Amino acid sequence: MHVSLLSSLDPHSREAAASRLASAHPGSVVVQHDLLDGGVVLRTTHGAGRAAERSSTTLEHGCLACTVRLDVVPTIERHLESGTAHLVAALPAGVGTGMVLAALGEAFGLDARGRGIHAPLCIDTAAFAVDPAALEEAIWDRSTLYEAQISAHPEDDRTPGEFVIAELAAADTAFAAPGLGATLLAHDDDAHPARVRGTELLAELAPHAAVVRPGDPYRPGCFDGPEAAARSRRGEVRVPAARVSERFATLHHRLERPLHPGRFRDALPELAAGSHWLRGRLWVASAPGRRIALSGVGPRVWFESTGPWPALPEVPGAPRRCTELAVTADAEDLGPSAFRDLLDGCQLTAQEAAAGPDALADPFDFAHT
Repeated sequence: MHVSLLSSLDPHSREAAASRLASAHPGSVVVQHDLLDGGVVLRTTHGAGRAAERSSTTLEHGCLACTVRLDVVPTIERHLESGTAHLVAALPAGVGTGMVLAALGEAFGLDARGRGIHAPLCIDTAAFAVDPAALEEAIWDRSTLYEAQISAHPEDDRTPGEFVIAELAAADTAFAAPGLGATLLAHDDDAHPARVRGTELLAELAPHAAVVRPGDPYRPGCFDGPEAAARSRRGEVRVPAARVSERFATLHHRLERPLHPGRFRDALPELAAGSHWLRGRLWVASAPGRRIALSGVGPRVWFESTGPWPALPEVPGAPRRCTELAVTADAEDLGPSAFRDLLDGCQLTAQEAAAGPDALADPFDFAHT
């Protein structure tokens, strides 16, 4: 059985994208999962010439992870056993593709290409649906998925923008599908300025993905598990091979000397201001042995230690000690020269390097956290 995974934060965008996925495979079955209040999972099944059928399951713990493990995966398993040729699994809002792939890997033993080792299952595509007119609003939204009532757990502090960026990293296809807000505000025309701008930003954020507008042709079946995993790694830096958009730009810079932690702290607000997506890895003089991943989506920036740098001499193919950052932003907000100069000014001078890390303040507490 072939499976297309479809994630989204907007049920109307998801429905439009599910229809496109199903039309590419005659005889497809579409199952839309929705997590309701009280831990109730509603499943709507249609396609293959059948009328829409609705069924529900009440979970003891109505969290997104339990929804995947106790409803999404068993539903896929039932369709596999019943002989369904192609299934579109439209996931509940807030459920990430990576979460589902991990659960399917445990259930069916997926290999790197997304094929089941223990069952005749194949992941055809990992798609994400978003209304382009609402894309920037999602990226700059300060609320968490819990505060937006998308997730039932207070500990789920992901913002909508973080979810969007994570899903675009995993996806091979991005459907620019109008949501309910676009319909109500008459933004569902592809030529509407808000949709044109949002579609350009979508292509800039996911240059690896096929961006499909309502009138565009769609060819399915391009999931690449290793590439999706590589794009999703903390500290990974991927930049477009060529200019994608006139309105947005992705800037990239590499520094060969460690960063002065104080100057980098002072530069960070200017670096992040107006940045839709900031990512990369840091070599900071106050913690020279630690590889620090930097991620920033809209108003939120965070750091994460991803382990030690490779011991010298460096291992071939391993990340070498350097700072490497990329930022995607409005082309008018941060120019290439200003971006490079801002980062270059954060490097240690020869005199500071000679003094050693003990002579430096550690405002981020990288050395101990």
